[in-house]
Amino acid sequence: MGFSINTNTGAFVALQTLNATNKGLETTQSRINTGLKVASTKDDSGTYAIAQSLRADLGGLNAVKSSLDRAQSTLDVAISAAESISDVLVQMKEKATAASDTGMDAASREALQDDFNKQIDQIKTYLKSAEFNGSNILTGGATDGDKIEALLNTDATEKLTVENLDLDGTGGALVTFVSGGASQAADWSDADTGATAAGTSATAVTDAIDALKSKLSELGSASRQISGQQTFVTKLSDSIEAGIGNLVDADLAKESARLQALQTKQQLGLQALSIANQAPQSILSLFR
Repeated sequence: MGFSINTNTGAFVALQTLNATNKGLETTQSRINTGLKVASTKDDSGTYAIAQSLRADLGGLNAVKSSLDRAQSTLDVAISAAESISDVLVQMKEKATAASDTGMDAASREALQDDFNKQIDQIKTYLKSAEFNGSNILTGGATDGDKIEALLNTDATEKLTVENLDLDGTGGALVTFVSGGASQAADWSDADTGATAAGTSATAVTDAIDALKSKLSELGSASRQISGQQTFVTKLSDSIEAGIGNLVDADLAKESARLQALQTKQQLGLQALSIANQAPQSILSLFR
């Protein structure tokens, strides 16, 4: 092609190259600003769709984790109350056993029974206080009382359930004397029947301790199961989050090096375009 002032092919080529460089520079700067190599479906539709699906899974796991956390907190409160009740029962057993000694005087038995009955009231307080977020699984009954239900998977098809333990019910682990039965009403200070009444109370406390022991085992087993599921969900969430990062996160070290190269190419492109734009002026020398 000869000399022309209407068509400057060199400038066209230089401009196309500069536009491509500017576009690459824009992409690199976006990746550096966002930290993402795939920030929208315009960047890579397939990868973006996969990442969005994984993000949905991650959101579901976060909901599962919240459910497990609430269940664990409710269970921790119930365990603390049940363990405190167990400690009180041990003290009650000691008092009832001591009062069953026929050689003890009536006044001492009366004092022991007073402590014994106050500890029954203490147990009732523990039972009422074993509540978290409006839920108390120690009282209320197996049918009508609160229970724990925690999600185990993201589609809510599997749940971990801890039934109400009904510790204050007529068939509960603390048996009827905690609700004010005959053993609480029996008079330990009676000279003839006091020692026997105390012995009956000691037997009732022993039965309560044995029954509560199995309930504590249930609570401990449920707590370990929830704790194990929490650990699993946390690890799974971390793995999915790492997977999303592998798909969409930008390598900032590589992008930084690319930025330097593109900035240099941009400067060279500008110079090349400037040179190309000056080419038609050489035609003027032909008319001198």
